[in-house]
Amino acid sequence: MTTGRATYIASVVALVCSSVLAAPSGPIPDLSTGGGAAWRNTRNDFIPPKTGAGPVSFDPNFGAARRTPEMFVADLSNPILQPWAKEALRKANLEALYGGADRSQPTSVSRCRPAGVPGTLLLRLQPMYIAQTPKEVLFMYQSDHQVRHVYLDMPHSQTVTPSWYGESVGHYEGDTLIVDTVGITTKVPVDFYFTPHTDQLHVVERYHLIDNGRTLEVNFTVDDPGAFTMPWSASQRYQKAADSPLLEYACAEGLANASIAEDPGQVLYPIPHTDVPDF
Repeated sequence: MTTGRATYIASVVALVCSSVLAAPSGPIPDLSTGGGAAWRNTRNDFIPPKTGAGPVSFDPNFGAARRTPEMFVADLSNPILQPWAKEALRKANLEALYGGADRSQPTSVSRCRPAGVPGTLLLRLQPMYIAQTPKEVLFMYQSDHQVRHVYLDMPHSQTVTPSWYGESVGHYEGDTLIVDTVGITTKVPVDFYFTPHTDQLHVVERYHLIDNGRTLEVNFTVDDPGAFTMPWSASQRYQKAADSPLLEYACAEGLANASIAEDPGQVLYPIPHTDVPDF
């Protein structure tokens, strides 16, 4: 939460809810919550699949009982990791265990960087709003006012310039929104363990409602032959959170700056700043 004033953006929310967030017509599933509610995720790890290759997870040898919500020590035995990716995670583990004052590693998100894909599915507790229009779907996050665009019923560009969220195109299949994303910048890791990837990263997500519409489930696959030995899959679930107005949340005004002052040794993901004024 910011240390400054938390402001209700009442006029913006009213405008969005009255237009963009209107329920889509026809058989398309309504993934918005409506009525000022939002979707919330309470996990900071991906949910592994019941079978098959899964995501990097917490190292059980370290002792799950000692884990804090801010601690991410990767299990290096996961067979999906290419040697160079495993080495990068080994260094990140050392930073998590010994580099910080609280013996935990700050995530890229806590350093005010966009979450990327699929990392956006790990934005924990911060509300997420879904806006559906005939031409695109928008995922709006209270966390630093991030917005992700999914363009419907169109192919990927012939040339995609890497960006924090990449280029996402999607379409509906029955009750499911399928999102295909490429062009994700290597500046952002795959998860909070700092699992790296290359410019070959390809993520396919499937959004659908379960539990009579009370839960939004996202199943996704990740393919990157440059970083992983095989494609892997995982999922995430969101619950409806009533009375969740969109608040003003600026990461750089909050605890991330304070934590750098308290622990200047944490330099892997410093908060972006400039020494030259904009005007």
